[in-house]
Amino acid sequence: MKAAAIVLAAGAGTRMKSKKPKVVHEVLGKPLVRWVVDAAHVAGVERIVSVVGHERAQVEPLVAGDTTIVEQPERRGTADAVAVCRDALADFDGSLVVLSGDCPLITSDTIRRLVEMREQADAAVVVLTMEMDDPFGYGRIVRDDEGQVERIVEQKDATQAEASLTECNSGFYCFDARALFDALGQVDDNNAQGEFYLTDVLAICRAAGRPVLALPASDVAECLGVNSRLQLAEATKFAQRRINRAHLVAGVTMTDPDQVWIGPEVVLEQDVELLPQTFLMGTTRVGEDSLIGPNSRLTDTVVGRGCTVDETVAVEAVLDDGATCGPRAYLRPGAHLCEGAKAGTHVEIKKSTVGKGSKVPHLSYIGDTTIGEDVNIGAGSITCNYDGKHKFATVIGDGAFIGSDTMMVAPVSIGAGSIVGAGSTITKDVAPDALALTRSEQREIAGWAAAKRAKQTAE
Repeated sequence: MKAAAIVLAAGAGTRMKSKKPKVVHEVLGKPLVRWVVDAAHVAGVERIVSVVGHERAQVEPLVAGDTTIVEQPERRGTADAVAVCRDALADFDGSLVVLSGDCPLITSDTIRRLVEMREQADAAVVVLTMEMDDPFGYGRIVRDDEGQVERIVEQKDATQAEASLTECNSGFYCFDARALFDALGQVDDNNAQGEFYLTDVLAICRAAGRPVLALPASDVAECLGVNSRLQLAEATKFAQRRINRAHLVAGVTMTDPDQVWIGPEVVLEQDVELLPQTFLMGTTRVGEDSLIGPNSRLTDTVVGRGCTVDETVAVEAVLDDGATCGPRAYLRPGAHLCEGAKAGTHVEIKKSTVGKGSKVPHLSYIGDTTIGEDVNIGAGSITCNYDGKHKFATVIGDGAFIGSDTMMVAPVSIGAGSIVGAGSTITKDVAPDALALTRSEQREIAGWAAAKRAKQTAE
């Protein structure tokens, strides 16, 4: 498909009441503008131009790399926003899609349909329209006596009869690029808002004798724009239900789909089960037969097959097949649970590998550590990896047994098959198959407690 796209992302979004431009706000962990850019990519659009303006320093990093960035110095309306792309698309001749960067629910299928309809009819423009029960605030589609699109009139410029129309402009278009840029020179700001309306191009093209067509949206939710926090929540709910429905159809179980939030890039295999209050974001992947939740949040995390992840926060972590985690565990970036490994209750693991079949069952912190296979870490054990300035590594060999309440002060190596007695503070390397313990001698003073109580009573 030979097509280009312009993504309008220059607006401030004052109704968001935020220091961030509206297109930076997120739906299911993904910025609004990225939903639109990615939909265009999936549709097969060859070139994308992003128009930035308000707080461009926040918007630009989101679209840099895979789009051409053009600045709109002054926000003078949608026609002006498109016009600033003229030089960036000077060598382009074909279908040019104009997309709103604050409409995250637009689909690649709809973008393709816009292009196909324009090209089949050799139209100057195809506008995506929607039927609204309450059309207030939207531009109305005005048709002639033969039912053909004549023009679009904005709410503030509409007559009473025009305001009663219910077919509305979605803000998505596919233009003949040459016809568009030729018509933009004829657009003026003689309207209630004193802006240059892109919608005026339709009447200009029609007057030039080129077909102007409308494509009714198959799902009005696709056209939902985000201009307020309320609309952001509404868009999130639509996206949540759309994504969850697709996973349910593909063989994922959800106890309550309304209590599961899944990002658009998440991959789930068949027979995954998701319990309530589960959040899967970023590039998270979950293998078949794994159980996630309840009360779990995984971001950019890979979970293998047959894993159990209970009440866990995991960020950039990896769990191999059969690993278990939680409840109330925290896997920080670089945490890797190998096949059959366990991170148990109130365990935090950071930048560490827990070897095959090894266990960190209770109340422990493991950081910058390599744990071999079949190791048991006793409750309350800590790898002391930070001296206030530098991080140091701990290595624990295969089959080692670390007693409860052990402090391992890095850098330190504990040999394979060794045993560390409970309550030890290990500051030196431990040889394989050795016993290491550091305890002061236990003392007992007979009758001391009773004597103290008697003294307190006398006082």
